[in-house]
Amino acid sequence: MTKSLRSAGAFALMLAAPVVVSLQGCTDLSETPSSALTPENFPRNAEEVLGALAGVYAQLRATEWAYYNLSEVSSDEIIVPTRGQDWFDNGRWLELHRQSWAANTPAGLEDIGAAWSDAFTGIARANLVIAALDNLDVANEATILAELRLLRAFFYYQLLDLFGGVPIVTDTKIEARPRAPRAELFDFIESELLAARNDLPPSWPASSHGRMTRGAADAILANMYLNAGVFTKDDGIDPTGYNSCSTVQIRGASACQRAVDFADSIINSGVYSLAADFSSNFSATNASSPENILVVKHVNQDGFGLNFVMRALHYNQLTPAPWNGFATIAETYNAFDPDDQRRRVFLVGQQYNLDALARGDTVPVTDRTGAPLVFTVTINNETAATEGEGARPYKFPVDPDHVAQENGNDFVYFRLAEIHLIKAEALNEMGAPNATALTLVNNLRARVFNPDEPVACTDLASCRTMILNERLFELAFEAKRRQDLIRHGKFTQPWSFKPAGPARNVLMPIPQSQLDAN
Repeated sequence: MTKSLRSAGAFALMLAAPVVVSLQGCTDLSETPSSALTPENFPRNAEEVLGALAGVYAQLRATEWAYYNLSEVSSDEIIVPTRGQDWFDNGRWLELHRQSWAANTPAGLEDIGAAWSDAFTGIARANLVIAALDNLDVANEATILAELRLLRAFFYYQLLDLFGGVPIVTDTKIEARPRAPRAELFDFIESELLAARNDLPPSWPASSHGRMTRGAADAILANMYLNAGVFTKDDGIDPTGYNSCSTVQIRGASACQRAVDFADSIINSGVYSLAADFSSNFSATNASSPENILVVKHVNQDGFGLNFVMRALHYNQLTPAPWNGFATIAETYNAFDPDDQRRRVFLVGQQYNLDALARGDTVPVTDRTGAPLVFTVTINNETAATEGEGARPYKFPVDPDHVAQENGNDFVYFRLAEIHLIKAEALNEMGAPNATALTLVNNLRARVFNPDEPVACTDLASCRTMILNERLFELAFEAKRRQDLIRHGKFTQPWSFKPAGPARNVLMPIPQSQLDAN
């Protein structure tokens, strides 16, 4: 670990921007946060409380930039090559992929700093509304408070994932805060989720789609327990070996057993089921998917849509022009079986106008020189890539009714397929090979292979590898890969355009701006 990660004693929580939330909506999670909320201007009634709650939910959309990019571009799933004058940005994108960041480098100051600020902004918003509830008597107060505690816990979960220990703030004071060790932050998040889940409903009506549920709390808990071999440590994370949940005891049971218990809570709840069509979990109509547990709500309106397609698609594939940035390295694309329907999350070969495809027309497109636009699997030089080099991530496809760059696809942070994989991996750590674990994995494969191609494994190591591979195939581009590689001791190993990295890279450095503020 770096010295700043291990020994920093007290960090100041400094909010550089005003906390902004809406005081006018009800449960419309896609509304524009429009009013400044301060301790002197708390919500005065139930309607304003719900509007302020919507402002906390709105901050989830911010996590789809810095947190998402750190989770993906630092892994072997996404690279952002420099294409002529495009996407150099002081070298920060290649710095992320190469894992050559530091607290004061372009990636550290921009991307890592933004992830810190985005999460703490969400925490500050939640703290302000929680404080306001102390002075109000509103209907469904217990449920609203539980939503706020879960949202705050989720923002802390992202900080736990990226930075390890950080200050724990549960009030509205702006003052220096001591850094909590990672294990203490883990315990805090766990206690918040356990307390909140009891006051959350199993589900919401369609009109409140996107609000937090008991299943969302259980999904975060199951994930945390699976990662307990990493998430409870500032030091001692094995950068080259598997960090097992079996090595951590939580309230008298192994963290692996806890992961199984909360996975079962979701699987046996009767609320969720695997979607028959894998791709339906990510389409513009994925709000109706029976599989999705914790989503960030989007609508195809200005400022509220998902823009993942803009990051990856070529300038000529849509109107308005996408940004032609994100791509995939060849070994990741080639890891997918050609017969696996999940390989369709990539675009390769001759490309077409996607607006026309939505209308049923096949219109080939050219690059900016007029040559046919062909996405290649390989990238020859990440510092001087052509317009068409690199397979493109396309898991969340274009909304046929998109408005400018705004697509109505919800972004999925947790869905039932991952819960099956969490349970399978935890069971494997408790005794491999495990027949139930294999069944859970092969149930997922059954819906994407025709004819079926089940997998098998014979010992602990081969089962670990098999499950990690299945997590790649099933969960690619869902902000899981960095976390998975760290748990499996593979994050610092070399891959295309990235050398082997130091052990300290399993945690992000505290941004220099935060160190300077203290």
